[in-house]
Amino acid sequence: MRPDKRGEMLRNTRMIGLRAGTSYGGGMVNRRAVVTGASSGIGEATVRALRAQGWDVVGVARRAERLAVLDEQTGSRSIACDLTDADAVSSLVDELRRTGPVHALVQVAGGARGTDSVEGGSVDDWQWMYDANVLSTQRLVAGLLPLLRLAAQKSGHADTVFVTSTAAQVGYPGGGGYNAAKAAESMLVKVLRQELNGEPIRVVEVAPGLVHTEEFTLNRLRGDRIAAEAVYSGVPEPLLGEDVADVIAYALNAPRRVNLDLVTMRPVAQSAQHLLARGPLQVRTDD
Repeated sequence: MRPDKRGEMLRNTRMIGLRAGTSYGGGMVNRRAVVTGASSGIGEATVRALRAQGWDVVGVARRAERLAVLDEQTGSRSIACDLTDADAVSSLVDELRRTGPVHALVQVAGGARGTDSVEGGSVDDWQWMYDANVLSTQRLVAGLLPLLRLAAQKSGHADTVFVTSTAAQVGYPGGGGYNAAKAAESMLVKVLRQELNGEPIRVVEVAPGLVHTEEFTLNRLRGDRIAAEAVYSGVPEPLLGEDVADVIAYALNAPRRVNLDLVTMRPVAQSAQHLLARGPLQVRTDD
């Protein structure tokens, strides 16, 4: 690769906490996971959960300053990268190849923009959602599968985990762009599982319902904090990022013969995509 080309590829990729002779992940001789979306929410919670259980973890997200704090707190080693930039992803893969094995990919990054109708939808928003949720996932799979295969050859198996959404399963008004993007990502995961049949690589999908994180709904509603909080108002105990991270950690730590094809998880208050209880949960009586 020409030096000028590599410099261009590194434009949207920044290494965090790099020291000479130090490998990414925390310095432990252990299984190493790459976790995307690591700067907040489910991704950050997953980094913390896996580090607490002894995994080496490389966090990936766009915001270098938040990744640096996470590294300091957990011992992870992070790489700042825009996953919608193909050149940046190529550089990320090169850096991961250079610094050690990859036993697991946990793809959390993605997101939603807007609540427009299909008729009134913003093409720019829909394009961004497809790029962030689908094409970014494909780029990561294409880039990291060779590294996952190498790790599986040496350790017996490797893992991929994809966080999609119940929005991939049920449509709702105002969700058209996000429904479509997450449904496409979910189908990508199902196809990948079949294409890897016969290889010791697990393909896991986790589809959460209502999760109260600091940024997902706020970003979707373009920073309208009042409207974002109204989504969760009165809902008794919505899921937290830590709940999803617990499921991800179980999927990775389960015996290698166990593949959780699809885990759909919702708070107890959300019986279906459209059926959300607000107010205290109470046992019905005959009175």
